[in-house]
Amino acid sequence: MIGFLVQRLIGTIPVLLLVSLTVFSLMHLIPGDPVQVMAGEVQDPETLARLRADLGLDRPLYVQYAAWLGNAVRGDLGKSIRTREPVTDVVLQRLRPTLQLSAIAMLLAGVVAFPAGILSATRRNSRIDAIATAFALLGVSMPNFLVGLLLIFAFSMKLGWLPTSGYVDIFADPIAGLRSLALPAITLGMALTAVIMRMTRSSLLESLSQDYVRTARAKGLVERRVVIRHGLRNALLPIVTVVGLQVGNLLAGAVITEYIFAIPGIGRLIVDSVFARDYPVMQGVVLLSVIGFIASNLVADLLYASLDPRIRLS
Repeated sequence: MIGFLVQRLIGTIPVLLLVSLTVFSLMHLIPGDPVQVMAGEVQDPETLARLRADLGLDRPLYVQYAAWLGNAVRGDLGKSIRTREPVTDVVLQRLRPTLQLSAIAMLLAGVVAFPAGILSATRRNSRIDAIATAFALLGVSMPNFLVGLLLIFAFSMKLGWLPTSGYVDIFADPIAGLRSLALPAITLGMALTAVIMRMTRSSLLESLSQDYVRTARAKGLVERRVVIRHGLRNALLPIVTVVGLQVGNLLAGAVITEYIFAIPGIGRLIVDSVFARDYPVMQGVVLLSVIGFIASNLVADLLYASLDPRIRLS
């Protein structure tokens, strides 16, 4: 297990290098000049040239990339062009709301998706199966911004139950924090719930059709034990794969969700950085996202080994 973990960690190094190079190149292809964004109405050529030199933007791109990469290896992601704060501090300040939002969205998805998927598979072609399938199709089809606007209209403007926007730290005020994150979490978790539900249903249906399930039923085992112990356990591998991939995709959905609900998280930071052409912050956020995506897939691989003895023994 340790050898497998070390091998996977070593394999992430070229991935991070390739992603950092790609992101760095794409960032500088975005139209606009961060120096002119900073200068505002000041268009004096000497002032602009001095700002560009202070920020190191007057050097060739390969020199800028080599300097940034060398500093990143040492844990220094540079300073924000917009605020001149260290990128690490800026990202860590915005990471807390995003982690809380993502955790609640994942919790809601798990609470809804797994029981619904199991019921849908064990009661195939029933009314429950039809409702679950329709919900899954709706969740996959509707974009985040539309779901968010509909929830605001229904639960905030019409019913007045929840706030339309804003963020309160859960650890500072649990009740107000949950109220502020309820609608964003439902918005972010709806597509996630639909994907996990569909995969749970299809994987469990395939598992329940296998010979070992028929043998367990022939032995007279209780149906609940057959489904949970023999069916669901063997159906978990593809479900774990999907969950691992969806955790990495939560940030993409958080970009729109956080902007709609005015949550000061990583997603909103990305949008603000793009508008300000803040290259160091954009690179730092993307690098953090890639590391999170790799970590979620690494955890999924480790779960494979615990669920399937064949993987552990190999």
